[in-house]
Amino acid sequence: MADQSAPQDNPAKAWSGRFSEPVSDLVKRYTASVFFDKRMAAQDIRGSLAHARMLARQGIIGATDLADIERGMAQIIAEIERGEFAWNLDDEDVHLNIEKRLTALVGDAGKRLHTGRSRNDQVATDIRLWLRDAIDTILGLIREFQLAVLELAEHHADTPLPGFTHLQVAQPVTFGHHLMAYFEMTRRDAERFADCRKRVNRLPLGAAALAGTTFPIDREFVAAELGFDEVCFNSLDAVSDRDFAIEFCAASSLLMTHLSRLSEELILWMSPRVGFIDLADRFCTGSSIMPQKKNPDVPELVRGKTGRVNGSLIALLTLMKGQPLAYNKDNQEDKEPLFDTADTVIDTLRIYADMMGSRTDADGTRVFNVRVKREAMRAALRQGYATATDLADYLVKKGLPFRDAHEAVALAVRGAEKRGIDLPEFTLDELKAEMAEVPRAVPLLEADVAHVLTVEGSLAARQHIGGTAPTQVRAAIARARAALA
Repeated sequence: MADQSAPQDNPAKAWSGRFSEPVSDLVKRYTASVFFDKRMAAQDIRGSLAHARMLARQGIIGATDLADIERGMAQIIAEIERGEFAWNLDDEDVHLNIEKRLTALVGDAGKRLHTGRSRNDQVATDIRLWLRDAIDTILGLIREFQLAVLELAEHHADTPLPGFTHLQVAQPVTFGHHLMAYFEMTRRDAERFADCRKRVNRLPLGAAALAGTTFPIDREFVAAELGFDEVCFNSLDAVSDRDFAIEFCAASSLLMTHLSRLSEELILWMSPRVGFIDLADRFCTGSSIMPQKKNPDVPELVRGKTGRVNGSLIALLTLMKGQPLAYNKDNQEDKEPLFDTADTVIDTLRIYADMMGSRTDADGTRVFNVRVKREAMRAALRQGYATATDLADYLVKKGLPFRDAHEAVALAVRGAEKRGIDLPEFTLDELKAEMAEVPRAVPLLEADVAHVLTVEGSLAARQHIGGTAPTQVRAAIARARAALA
C-alpha cells in the first residue's frame, strides 16, 4: 500500500498560502468534522467520480487524468472498506482526507479533481446523496413495520377492545381496527419522506463556492450520472440551502411521534392494572432489585428518543434562522443532528418492525411478539358502559330526537351505576323503568334492544369505510396490502 503520509506541495491546508501561521491545535479540534462526516465517504467518492467524468467529457482534464482518478478512488474505496484508511484530523474533513490520499496515490491528477467546484457545493452534494440513501432505507423499514402491523391486525380483526377518549372507555372497537390507525399514520409518514426525497434529489454541484464557475461544466450530465432529478437553479441557494435536511427532520419527528404514541399505549396496556397485552421477553428487561419486574424498555426508550429527534429538528431550524447568504461555517453543525436523526429513526423502525411481528414455532404455530389478552380487553368493556351510544342510536332510529335519546340513555347509565351493573344486564322492563323520565323513549324499547347493547352488535353495526365492524377492518387490511404491493 502506498505511503499515506507522503509529502505534498502544500502539506498544511488547501488554503494555507494565505496565512502566515498555522492553525492552533485547539482550533483544529474545534473546527474539524472528519470524525463524524467520514461516514459520507462513499457519497463523496461517488460525487467526485461523476465530477471527474464531466471534467474529462468537457475537455477540462485529460483522459489520462480521469483514468488516474478512477484508479486512485478504487484503491481508496478498498482501503476504507478494509478499515485501513488513515483519517487525519489535520485534513479537517472527509473531502480533504480523500483528496489528499488521492493526490498521494496519483499525483497531479488528484490535484486537478477539484477544478470547477468548491467544498461548499461538494459537501452539499454529499449530504444530499447520503440523505437520499437514508430516506430509501427508511421507506423500506416503514413498509416492514406496516406489514407486521397488518399481520397482527388481521389476526385480531374481530377482537373487541375498548376505544378510549380522555382515557375513559368510550365505545367498542377491535384491536385490529386500533392497530390500523397506526398503519394510516405511517402511510402519511411514508408519503412525507417520499415527497421530501424529491427536494433532496436536486444537484448543487456546479454552484462552486457561491457564484458558479468560469469553466464550461455540464451540470445536467453530473445530475444524470448521480441519479438526481434536476439541478439547483441558483448558485447562492444551492450551497446554503438546508431546507431539505430540516424537512427530513420534521418528517422524522412526526414518524417518531406516531411510534411514541404507540409506545405509550403498549406501556399502558402491559401494566398489570390494565393487562391487555404482554410483550415477548426479548423486548423487555428486569429490575436489579425487584425479581418480579418485566419492564417494557423498548417502547419506553422509543418514547424517550422521540424527544431527541424533536431536538434535532429545533437545532437545525435554529442553526439556519439567522444565516445570511451564502455558505457559512455554521452549516458544519447540520450533520450531527441529521446523522443522529436518521440513525435513530432507522434503528427504531428496525426494532419496532420486529417487536410488532411474529415467528413460527416448530409445530407451525404462529406466535406474535405482542400477545393479546382477549378476556382482559372484554372485561374492560364491561366497566365503562361502552354501548351507551348504540342505545341512543337505537332510540333515534325509532324516531326519538337525539337530545331526548341522549338524556334517556344518561338516565339508564346513572341507574346502572347505582346497581353496579352494565347496560346489557338490564331486563327490558328495568331499562324502561330507568328511562321513565323521558316518556317518549319508553314505548320505543323492544326485545331487539338486547342485541344492540352487546359488544358484537355494536361492532357489527359500524358497516362503512373506516368503521370498526370486523368485515370493514378486514377490508381495510386488504386495501392496505394492495397499496403496499
